[in-house]
Amino acid sequence: MNLRDIVVSDAIVPGLEATKRDHAIGELLDRLIACGVVDGASRAPLLKEALAREKRGSTGFGHGVAVPHTKTALVQKPVAAVGVSQGGVDFSSLDRQPVHSIIFMLSPKDHPEAHLEAMETIFGALSQETFRRFLRQARNRDDVLTLLDETDGAANAGSA
Repeated sequence: MNLRDIVVSDAIVPGLEATKRDHAIGELLDRLIACGVVDGASRAPLLKEALAREKRGSTGFGHGVAVPHTKTALVQKPVAAVGVSQGGVDFSSLDRQPVHSIIFMLSPKDHPEAHLEAMETIFGALSQETFRRFLRQARNRDDVLTLLDETDGAANAGSA
């Protein structure tokens, strides 16, 4: 699975406005709704589920990144929005540092293997310091898309 298979191009927010975790998740969910990935009527329950997931344990994994996520019957495959915050967002991360790069993912409830594969793909990229640095420096959607394409290309070359 490639990052471009997961990330919805029009749901990339290089200038995330939210400064608080709940608002940042809501802002990215709103982008997925605006792109037609899920219906606006599902906003409240999806946000509630994503925030409940955060209460069980922060998805801020350190190094300035967070991957909030929830499973839902409203999607057939994993889909994600990407947000970049210049000022940082407090996600109660493991390293107590602000989060600058957020990947908010919705996964199909009835396909746990797709969720795991998508998480492996995302974490594979986020585990690379270079990827994290370039994502944080992205100033527009094209910067993020170029980074995703380069990362997918390198991953596919490595597995060939």
